Amino acid sequence: MTPVHFSFSSAFMLGLMGLAFHRTHLLSALLCLEGMMLSLFIALALWVMQFESTMFSAGPLLLLAFSACEASAGLALLVATARTHGTDRKKNLNLLQC
Repeated sequence: MTPVHFSFSSAFMLGLMGLAFHRTHLLSALLCLEGMMLSLFIALALWVMQFESTMFSAGPLLLLAFSACEASAGLALLVATARTHGTDRKKNLNLLQC
């Protein structure tokens, strides 16, 4: 495994571990998701540049567009949660509560 592949794999795994183990705030979960998407975007862009193929060149841009949509939906949910519950702590969020 090259150092470039190792750095992107470790960045993705750190984001995944942060998402799995750091369950305090919704904002920290959103930041971990964005870090994962950023490492995927850079790895996919380098992969396309390595093969020098124009067939896969739309892949990184499509991933970046979906990442932006995911970020905007996450921030909208964060604002709605903070308005209704008063905080973004995950322990206060209960799906069984109406």
